[in-house]
Amino acid sequence: MAEILNDAPPQRRQTLLKQWRQSMLTGTDSMLAYRRRASNEVKGEAMAKELIFYTNPQSRGMIVHWMLEEIGVPYSIEVREYGTSIKAPEYLAINPMGKVPAIKHGDTVVTETAAICAYLADAFPEAGLAPTPAERGEYYRWLFFAAGCVEAAMGNHAVGWDPTPEMQGRFGYGSYATVIDTLAKAVADRRYIAGEKFTAADIYVGSMIGFGLRFGALEKRPEFEAYWSGLENRPARLRAGAQVEKLASKRAWEPA
Repeated sequence: MAEILNDAPPQRRQTLLKQWRQSMLTGTDSMLAYRRRASNEVKGEAMAKELIFYTNPQSRGMIVHWMLEEIGVPYSIEVREYGTSIKAPEYLAINPMGKVPAIKHGDTVVTETAAICAYLADAFPEAGLAPTPAERGEYYRWLFFAAGCVEAAMGNHAVGWDPTPEMQGRFGYGSYATVIDTLAKAVADRRYIAGEKFTAADIYVGSMIGFGLRFGALEKRPEFEAYWSGLENRPARLRAGAQVEKLASKRAWEPA
């Protein structure tokens, strides 16, 4: 039962409402205000820095959300609404493009999803999401192939446009068909994209494939379905997905 008090509230209305929203979003989770209890193995200077994750439930932020859950470090979420807070001056100071996702780790700002994944893997090496420097050839290759070629080819193809044979030389990815064939060969008969261990490259490449299969932007080839089936039910991804659904259902981006 609610009780009306005569006293003035202890804090500003907007602050109290934000705190209430955070408690509503996380009350049933094993988390506090979207700050996960860090693994005992993740220590050091990186852990001492505040980690802020800027996102929107309907964005590529899900990829970074998954990455953060795999790392298992404390982080806070700031949800940005399209057309309003995402274009506000304080956020444009973070990302002048006015897009999400982005992170701020201490004084370091990182935008672009693949770059964020690579940065977090390096910033928190205890999580084991990047191969050793001597073994990073395939890791870098496929992480940035997905970012530079798969993303563009899928996006253009999804809206019904592909470069003509005469135009393909002007585009880094060449043609949709070449990109998809190359990606299919890369994941064929492989559990992970960059060796014997799961890495940040699997988070990014897997997310591209999972999204493409779900929304019809990618052909449903057996290679893609087999690779994605080994990733989609990882506990960290399921946690991230559940949090994204909460953010969307509570409309966490609405202004106070």
